Amino acid sequence: MVDCGDVPAPVLARLRSLCLGLPDAYEEQAWRGTRWMVRKRTFAHVLTVEPEHPAAYARASGATEPIVVMTFRAPGSELDALVGTGHPFFKAGWGTDVVGLVITDDVDWEEVGELLTDSYCVLAPKKLVALVDRPD
Repeated sequence: MVDCGDVPAPVLARLRSLCLGLPDAYEEQAWRGTRWMVRKRTFAHVLTVEPEHPAAYARASGATEPIVVMTFRAPGSELDALVGTGHPFFKAGWGTDVVGLVITDDVDWEEVGELLTDSYCVLAPKKLVALVDRPD
């Protein structure tokens, strides 16, 4: 069985750079994988998922082989649009605003950065959101 915390180092490094660039964001080990938080609230989580483990992630993502999955928060209309596009996006089976993304070799890191920024802004206090450089 793959260690569910065994996210490839290059993926972890890219996510770390994107997440820790946000005001007061910090990183910690999650029950599996790594998560990034603001004020004790998780805005991103990355882990390796096997076809049946962890079960909730495997079901939600449709994993048929080990995959790397990132979950994040999305505001209402964006959530519907992302989930509606299908793979590599999926609706997580928990939380009303949690979306998953299967991270593949051809992932668009610019888009990931935008999704992480939006996720952060969903959970961060307004005074921290005001410090984030976002397009209108």
